[in-house]
Amino acid sequence: MDKVISIALLVAGIILLYFGYQESQSFASGVSEAVTGQPTDNSIWFLISGAVLAIIGIGGLVRGATRK
Repeated sequence: MDKVISIALLVAGIILLYFGYQESQSFASGVSEAVTGQPTDNSIWFLISGAVLAIIGIGGLVRGATRK
């Protein structure tokens, strides 16, 4: 995987993780947790997709570094 693509995936993953964290701290998520015991679906999807993208980006960087 190209180094630029790996860095872009890593940055996108970090941004999604940030948005997921912000969403989980929102008022709507607090109300949802109080009623259902779970955070909102948006926060869960942001956190999952951010983690996946960050892992793929890190994997691409590590794999690219070991190729040379």
